[in-house]
Amino acid sequence: MLNEFKKFAFKGNVLDLAIGVIMGAAFGKIVSSLVTDIMMPLIALIFPAKPDFTNLAWEGIKYGNFIQITIDFLITAIAIFIFVKAINTAKDKMSKEEETEEKAPEVDAKEELLKEIRDLLKK
Repeated sequence: MLNEFKKFAFKGNVLDLAIGVIMGAAFGKIVSSLVTDIMMPLIALIFPAKPDFTNLAWEGIKYGNFIQITIDFLITAIAIFIFVKAINTAKDKMSKEEETEEKAPEVDAKEELLKEIRDLLKK
């Protein structure tokens, strides 16, 4: 049973998943900071006061909190979209640069000699 667990735990997929979870948590902090520290102050510049819907209610139904959470989600989704778009653009740019850096295959000296002989024989 211990050997089976080792095989399971050290499979590539499990390690990739673990790395993804850790990176996702770190990315979540970046997105939270982007929303809290950058986007919300910009929204506060547009509106005279920070919009807060959490106190809206109708006969005990707190629909204001739902509206606030939905707006927070939309702002977070926009921030993630912008961040991922920037990363994908940078990735595409890097891959294009790598493609241009690829060299033509080097011709072996023997192959070059054989080509010269072929060309002489054609004449």
